[in-house]
Amino acid sequence: MSNPVIQFKDFSFQYYSQAEPTLHNINLTINQGEKILIVGPSGSGKSTLGNCLNGLIPFAYKGSIQGSLLVNDIETKNSTVFDLSKQIGTVLQDSDGQFVGLSVAEDIAFALENDNVPQSTMKLKVEKIAELVSMETLLQNNPFELSGGQKQRVSLAGVMVDDVDILLFDEPLANLDPATGKTAIELIDDIHGEGKTIIIIEHRLEDVLHRHVDRIIVMNEGRILMDDTPDNVLSSNILLKQGIREPLYITACKYAGIKITPDMKPESIHSFNIEKSKTQLQSWFKAHERTMPCPQEKSLLEIRNLNFSYDGNHPILKDVSFTINEGEMLAIVGKNGAGKSTLSKLIVGFEKEDSGSILLENQDLVNYTIKERAEHVGIVLQNPNQMISKNLIFDEIALGLRIRGLAEEEIEQRVTSVMKVCGLLPFRKWPISALSYGQKKRVTIASILVLNPKILILDEPTAGQDYHHYSEIMDFLENLNKNGQTIILITHDMHLMLEYTPRAIVLANGQKLADTKAYEVLCDEHLVEEANLKETSLFELAIKAEISDPLKFVECFILAERGERHHEN
Repeated sequence: MSNPVIQFKDFSFQYYSQAEPTLHNINLTINQGEKILIVGPSGSGKSTLGNCLNGLIPFAYKGSIQGSLLVNDIETKNSTVFDLSKQIGTVLQDSDGQFVGLSVAEDIAFALENDNVPQSTMKLKVEKIAELVSMETLLQNNPFELSGGQKQRVSLAGVMVDDVDILLFDEPLANLDPATGKTAIELIDDIHGEGKTIIIIEHRLEDVLHRHVDRIIVMNEGRILMDDTPDNVLSSNILLKQGIREPLYITACKYAGIKITPDMKPESIHSFNIEKSKTQLQSWFKAHERTMPCPQEKSLLEIRNLNFSYDGNHPILKDVSFTINEGEMLAIVGKNGAGKSTLSKLIVGFEKEDSGSILLENQDLVNYTIKERAEHVGIVLQNPNQMISKNLIFDEIALGLRIRGLAEEEIEQRVTSVMKVCGLLPFRKWPISALSYGQKKRVTIASILVLNPKILILDEPTAGQDYHHYSEIMDFLENLNKNGQTIILITHDMHLMLEYTPRAIVLANGQKLADTKAYEVLCDEHLVEEANLKETSLFELAIKAEISDPLKFVECFILAERGERHHEN
């Protein structure tokens, strides 16, 4: 017999600051040992639902509650955050907001210290958990100095160490490279195997489905629209209707006119049965096979034999060379800590190379100040909290233009135009403090786009964005690129790299492993492994369908996807 651990009964919630409820009449039961995935576009209420579970609502975020929410038979509104933290452990999307220790070890040990666990037991437990999340060599490091993926793993360890029965993961993959994300999903699955109840809130549906989940709950506008098995959810059209990205292998099958049904077991590429659909996929491939055009090349930025180390002992970049051409949009990919973000800091002048040179239009930038470089190269950092300095959204986006002394009339025009594109116009008078992490991200992108730099570098531009806003930002960047803007994307999102950037530079351990077509990277088993990437499910689909040239099939899909986008626009 099932044992309910979470029960929402006619549950509604309205923030005091909002005119309408964020959650409407939620009825949901989660049983002990279940693994649940909650998906929905930004603003669908899924994070609010998570905050109701862990006690942030109503204890940190105030509002009015109707109905009942029981966690292990405890009515949450009559409980405390402390009591609920003993029932549910939460790994937040914004890792920085979760750190309390001065070192990784201290941070992992925090819950144990609160419970007066003896030091010797604590040390062993911390080491064991750190090893589980591959952080055992960084226990003495400051958590704030880690890469995005390493921070996420420390957060995960800090929650796991407390041994609670229900674990809630809010966007656990947002800052992780593909292979680390895969490992994180496997790790969550292993924890689930120990009898834990797991709730995952995540945009990256296909990546979460690398391991089986019991149910997918689809939300929008504060309501549950579907609560069913992955096979049933993926066989319906609900995901696309709600602006949620389907797995790529399903999109490819739909292009070929294949109807997805639950008996095909579409939950993952491994379980997906396409025996009866091979001929359709092969026919579609034959009918659509063509080659991408080769662009004209005119050098804009040249990186020559770049070497860099933060401490003089541990090289972060080793003899890296490549050229970026005018009007290109390319991706720089690789594992967490590979040197991608460091490379961008060297280009904009935040750090100084040990040796080698950076040339912009054949001019060596060695003596350019950060301010002088900013006239030519704009950067949007991975963490929006590191870029924001104003209270109001409009003022933040206008800041760079005001510093440059533009007339207020032109500022108004340019800021409004860029806000529209980044989906921020409805919030133009809002304070930044009222925004979600993903919305803050869009503010920082807008604040650099408004300056029209020659080269735009974006570090993880779409992390934490739903498919609708992801597409909006990427389509905007693509249009900018068509108008001559050179764009460098540092990303862990393999979908983004496949669909939007014809070329990719792959870094691992500070060295350049490859500089080639983006889709070729994700079809190269050795490169994928060495750079902590993840083979695209399209390649696996092509092999399953016995397509004569799987690489060409992936290229064919990308061209079809681009055609589809341009048709919609």
